[in-house]
Amino acid sequence: MNTGFDGITEKLGAHEVAAWLRRHPTFLQQFPDLALALVVPRETGPAASLASYQLEILRDKNRELGKRLHELFANAQDNERLAVRTHQLTLALLRQTSAADTLRALAASLAEDFHGDLVRIVSFRPVAGLEDVDWLQHIDEASPRLAGFRDLLASGDPVCGRLHPDKHALLFGVRAEDVQSTALLSLAGTGLVAVGSRDPNRFFPGMGTLFLRMMGEALAAALARFD
Repeated sequence: MNTGFDGITEKLGAHEVAAWLRRHPTFLQQFPDLALALVVPRETGPAASLASYQLEILRDKNRELGKRLHELFANAQDNERLAVRTHQLTLALLRQTSAADTLRALAASLAEDFHGDLVRIVSFRPVAGLEDVDWLQHIDEASPRLAGFRDLLASGDPVCGRLHPDKHALLFGVRAEDVQSTALLSLAGTGLVAVGSRDPNRFFPGMGTLFLRMMGEALAAALARFD
């Protein structure tokens, strides 16, 4: 065995490698990719065991790739459905002829098309024609009641997950205890839109919020026509 500087091995003899592997029979279990790279003679006996091992590794990889492909396909289908629903919602909002009808269309779509258990909207300005609905409340943007939402309104980023109880109480009122997870849109100058779910895993931190952001932009654009 020849060595270079600092004792780093430059070349190992085949017998030395074979001897080392005999002393470490589980080596290929730690590096299965190496087992796949080995050339196995077309013979019976011990070599057949290595070939079987290689085949099993390939089967495991194929199963894992199949599982990932199925997950990617399912995600693609979910995203396609969300894209279609978001597009339909945008068109529905732009067809409305008043702020009241726009918010009605939004609330109905979030409940029906997006399967929200509870939909609640906070508008920073009063909306004529919606004084008696239970899913809308008017709160002035400067109100101290909205102090807990200041950071969210400043960032404009949608939020998903379990909100602070104070936020739940303001958004959902007496129904707050029914909500286990929430998707929240904060639109500076416009208001807040909350979709609550009884399922604690329906909305969670880290989930994609692209479509929520698109809904918020569509709502802001639709309402801006009635300023």
